[in-house]
Amino acid sequence: MNLTYNGEAICVDSEQSLQQIIVSKGAQPPFAVALNGQFVPAGQLSDTKPNSGDSIEVLSPIQGG
Repeated sequence: MNLTYNGEAICVDSEQSLQQIIVSKGAQPPFAVALNGQFVPAGQLSDTKPNSGDSIEVLSPIQGG
């Protein structure tokens, strides 16, 4: 199925959860995840399966001063 991951078009297995997709893309905790603009709590990532055409955004904190 086709998705958008941080602005990039990707194709993944339709059985993959958000957690599996994020791990396969190399994201390292801590991060926050939005599916179609809606925040997904970390505890729900493994139970949430996106649909074709969905948009996933993974945001990592940035340190600065």
